[in-house]
Amino acid sequence: MPHPVTGLPVVGMIGAGQLARMTQEAAGALGLTLAVLAERAEDGAALVTPDLTLGAPDDADRVLEFAGRCDVVTFDHEHVPADLVRAIEAAGTPTRPGAAALVHAQDKKRMRESLSRLGLPVPDWAVADGPSAVARFAGRTGWPVVVKRPRGGYDGRGVFVAHGPGDVPDGPWPLLVEELVAVRRELAAVLARRPSGQLAAWPVVETVQRDGVCVEVLAPAPDLPADTAQAALEIATRIAVDLDVAGVLAVELFETSTGLLVNELAMRPHNSGHWSIDGAVTSQFEQHLRAVLDWPLGDPSPRAPWIAMVNVLGGHGTDLAAALPVVLGTDPGLRVHLYGKLGRPGRKLGHVTAFGPDLAVVRERARRGAARLTGEAT
Repeated sequence: MPHPVTGLPVVGMIGAGQLARMTQEAAGALGLTLAVLAERAEDGAALVTPDLTLGAPDDADRVLEFAGRCDVVTFDHEHVPADLVRAIEAAGTPTRPGAAALVHAQDKKRMRESLSRLGLPVPDWAVADGPSAVARFAGRTGWPVVVKRPRGGYDGRGVFVAHGPGDVPDGPWPLLVEELVAVRRELAAVLARRPSGQLAAWPVVETVQRDGVCVEVLAPAPDLPADTAQAALEIATRIAVDLDVAGVLAVELFETSTGLLVNELAMRPHNSGHWSIDGAVTSQFEQHLRAVLDWPLGDPSPRAPWIAMVNVLGGHGTDLAAALPVVLGTDPGLRVHLYGKLGRPGRKLGHVTAFGPDLAVVRERARRGAARLTGEAT
């Protein structure tokens, strides 16, 4: 239902992590109300959201009550059960993305099946119902292989590299098994799509991974041939249209010696698009709101020739309260975004963005700012 004061739609977001927190900032700029369903009052978005409801994403009564007072519902994460997403839709509130699309970001098996059916490039893969099935697959592709849990994994969780039968996890079965791809680098194609069909895409970016976690994003991807960038955007567009995605879609890609392969999908704002807050005319968070409301999309063009975004990962010496003023004073041109999280080692606590005409310079500035925040540099 529209907000009684502004008359503008109320967008509901299930989940209250950093994505909801940054979406809240974009909603406020547009005058929109973002209602957030949070599991805990100390979640990142819960600390900055006036319209807050506490409840678990799998509590059907709580979720349906929350959705019933929203004009549209979207998601901070993929952990809302698919049958509950369908129940929201059946009760009369649209979800964007819809349940039929979202399942491809929730279930890697379904994602691989659909992308293979569409003829899109993916690693060689199979469903394994036990260790012997993994060994048979490896007998065809060679060891090592990648073994994945079909549901629930992110930031490298639920993904294992098996160098031999002894490395295969104990289940629960079935698991997904894939060839270990020789990767030149990882890319991401991020776009937004309205239910009525309009699309807008940001430049293809390079993502730098460490231990399964994205640590750095470079926009646009350096030295990326124009035909490869075009191919990446065509893959993302095909997925968005054929799976009927509404909102932001991020397609993670492997660049290999023989072409591109689709690795993962996310149907929400994504770490590879955080640079757009400061580096693009329209950020992925504002664009996601526009898209789920079926409003005209904004201009995704970059504001500078090069943008570097570096994630701030918690370390043993992290003291954000002490480090933040130092970083802001040392390089006033940096853009710092903190997520309101406790500084547990390895946890994503925020990101730092720099932009300008020289890639090496902006990359070093962003890296140095993040290192100062975590206590790795002085």
